[in-house]
Amino acid sequence: MSEEPQYHLQLRRGDVGRYVLLPGDPGRCEPIAALFDSAEHVASNREYTTYTGLLNGEKVSVVSTGIGCPSAAIAVEELIKIGADTFIRVGTSGAIQPGTPDGTLAVVTGAIRDEGTSSHYLPIEFPAIADPQVVDALAIAAKRLEIPHMLGVSQSKDSFYGETEPERMPLAGQLADRWNAWIGGGAICSEMEASAIFVIASIHRVRAGGVMQMHSGDGTVGRELLLNSAVEALRVLIEADRNQQQWP
Repeated sequence: MSEEPQYHLQLRRGDVGRYVLLPGDPGRCEPIAALFDSAEHVASNREYTTYTGLLNGEKVSVVSTGIGCPSAAIAVEELIKIGADTFIRVGTSGAIQPGTPDGTLAVVTGAIRDEGTSSHYLPIEFPAIADPQVVDALAIAAKRLEIPHMLGVSQSKDSFYGETEPERMPLAGQLADRWNAWIGGGAICSEMEASAIFVIASIHRVRAGGVMQMHSGDGTVGRELLLNSAVEALRVLIEADRNQQQWP
């Protein structure tokens, strides 16, 4: 690997741990890092902010990706180049299923590739699937912390306003039909990064998953449960990896 810093992240090998949390918002990195031991700010460039610390004695990091699959794909590609191999997308999302309680966590098992970035990697027929070990760790963490959660499929999209204000779009009818299809298929949340992260992880044979806090409209539930669940999932993974646990 080159000793030069990665072009976008401005990170070198050794700057991050193998375990990385991926929020979208750079402002969410410091609150996550506060849950690590001995966390330090490593770099900030464009939408990418990085902190690295320790959990259970293992080096771990949090790196913001910005909004959407294009910038998330860059982050994951460059992180893999410098040694990261386990990723958890940590974010907020819109609830798809009617009646979902505000603030419920979505442990994402797979993602609808309703975006353009991942099609530059693999044909659209290739599924965007979360790693089972990461899914299990996220579910275990939510149960340990007694946080309401659901397992299911996310819709990863490119257009925020295409979801939140579809009626004013020229393709309003088509957008409504597709949204009804996601409901009918049992998808649980809508966000903007998971599918590309999962596809890239599949190609590179690394692990990736996601946990999203779901909201219906103007959610007021705090982010603490989301952030704590993601950090606890890293603890679960670290413990299992050290013990060479046989995952189901």
